[in-house]
Amino acid sequence: MRSADSGGAAGLRVVVLGGTGYLGRRIGAALCADGALVHQVSRSPAQDGPADRQHVRMDLLTAGPRELTAFFRSVEPDVVVNAAGRVWRGDEAEMTAGNADLVACITAALAGLARPPRLIQLGTVHEYGAGTPGAGTFEEQEPAPVTPYGRTKLLGTRTVLRAAAEGGLDGVVLRLANVIGAGVPVGSLFGRVAAHLGAAARARHLGERPDELRLPPLRARRDVVDVHDAVDAVRAAATAPGTGLSGQVINIGRGEAVAMDALIHRMVELSGVDLPVVETVPDQPSRTDAQWQQLDVSRALRLLGWQPRRTLDASLRDLLSAAVPTPVNGRT
Repeated sequence: MRSADSGGAAGLRVVVLGGTGYLGRRIGAALCADGALVHQVSRSPAQDGPADRQHVRMDLLTAGPRELTAFFRSVEPDVVVNAAGRVWRGDEAEMTAGNADLVACITAALAGLARPPRLIQLGTVHEYGAGTPGAGTFEEQEPAPVTPYGRTKLLGTRTVLRAAAEGGLDGVVLRLANVIGAGVPVGSLFGRVAAHLGAAARARHLGERPDELRLPPLRARRDVVDVHDAVDAVRAAATAPGTGLSGQVINIGRGEAVAMDALIHRMVELSGVDLPVVETVPDQPSRTDAQWQQLDVSRALRLLGWQPRRTLDASLRDLLSAAVPTPVNGRT
């Protein structure tokens, strides 16, 4: 990997796969602002944006290793960030295609290059499955995912680690906590709540009574990370010198388990919308996700010099400001 000027990204050639997605577009914008030449690849590339960011149209789910190899050879990237995949919607077969098969295709394509770049794979806390209440999860814990998303993302992680161990790929996995911030997808809990609060605020403005916020029981405690902090972790991984990150899994989160019921009620409070929150009881209770998620993030500080900086209220205010058409209330 070619070293960046003054420890930064200036002069690096970067490819962001899934470059118009929630994380991908922010990663591309941040690295571009750092002075990198960024190619953002997606099936439906943005039609606008800075001229110094290259938008590349490619359906990653149908492109094979040969097409990807030809593209990588034409760009000669120093860093490839895989921010593509299926998250909130889609069945397990679709998630397997986007989160596992695609990663195998990417690693095969990179293996065919004379000078392979660093691959930064975005993983997820859901790969671990259940954590131990009261304790943080280290990267050495044996994963036991309990959702299709977690299972398929783990397959992608293992592909990168195998390519690093057996094929010499300079590959690192950033295992992200639940990401929050402005524009979070509506398929997520936070996106769903923000969208409902936005609709409720508009109803109030029109003199109408908004619908109550109905959610499944909020008993879980989850690790969350601000989208800006997540992007900073990618920036740090992209510019870290040498090959010391190769074959590593690095947790990226707040390092604490946050009560989801308290966080949702705080969202309602900050929104300024007087709205009841009703926790419904499912007809058939089932365990579909881990009830405790807390990441140990000491490796991220040691290897990347990274730690979370933004407060939960700052993240929630960003999220609400993009969804609720009224000033956000509450204390900092």
